[in-house]
Amino acid sequence: MQTPTISAEGHQLPTAIEPRNPGMELDLDWVRTAQANTSAIERRAKTLPGRRSVKKEYQAAWLCKAISLIDLTTLSGDDSEGRVERLCAKAKQPVRADILEALDMTGLTTGAVCVYHDMIESAVASLKGSGIPVAAVSTGFPAGLSPYHLRIAEIGESVKAGAEEIDIVITRRHVLQGNWQALYDEMKEMRDACGDAHVKAILATGELGTLRNVARASLVCMMAGADFIKTSTGKESVNATLPVSLVMIRAIRDYYDRTGHRVGYKPAGGISKAKDALVYLSLMKDELGDRWLQPDLFRFGASSLLNDIERQLEHHVSGHYSAGYRHAMA
Repeated sequence: MQTPTISAEGHQLPTAIEPRNPGMELDLDWVRTAQANTSAIERRAKTLPGRRSVKKEYQAAWLCKAISLIDLTTLSGDDSEGRVERLCAKAKQPVRADILEALDMTGLTTGAVCVYHDMIESAVASLKGSGIPVAAVSTGFPAGLSPYHLRIAEIGESVKAGAEEIDIVITRRHVLQGNWQALYDEMKEMRDACGDAHVKAILATGELGTLRNVARASLVCMMAGADFIKTSTGKESVNATLPVSLVMIRAIRDYYDRTGHRVGYKPAGGISKAKDALVYLSLMKDELGDRWLQPDLFRFGASSLLNDIERQLEHHVSGHYSAGYRHAMA
């Protein structure tokens, strides 16, 4: 089973798979000339929540689309095999069957399940036959400060265990010190260690200091072959924000315009409401177009987001809001 591709009208479409980003040589001139007009970016970001409003069946269709783009995540110190098995069951059946039948959306699943390395085996076994990939956080997540050779080895172990996607964390000091060659070399080696597994580069944008640093780090990671760039680990004090997203999305657009290679985007941390998901989807559509509204190029890193979306879909079908506990994740 493939994760359905859903049109704005609510129809399921075939899922296309984007060729991987091969990367390119580090272009320091391009990196050093990348700028970010913070005041203009913040003004634009403030307008985003009010720019588009979708209602009724169109809203339901967009919310189903959002579900298909979620990396359903558990990254807690008390994770257990049982919790991961329940999470995977939710990924396979993200919304109550009667609601999906009413929406003509049977077969809808989340985009992936994201776990720590120790939980990969349980996740792979639970998702067998579903077509839902397992993503693993790696490289000393979330700080990325363990010995470098162990970070590279961790990638290999996660791929060997069955992870099809690896979410790596970059070394923040390379960005803060402007050591773009070091960041490029690190990202390239991590990409190589992933083999056939897709790699998402977590920039930890809340710790990079400026939007200009976010823009430059985004470009360097893409040049080194990242398949996705991702905002946050979810563990920083500031995670995904609209200004950061605007900067990263426009870096993706610039990279595509110059190289012809599409790179995915994953906002993570703090996106917990259905209305927030709709804002991010409209931002992607406005800035990058419909092609970036598919699971191979856009993901939400989230857990509680799914609960709120399910409540909104039940309201659309029944006219009533249910209590949050009726849509517990596990």
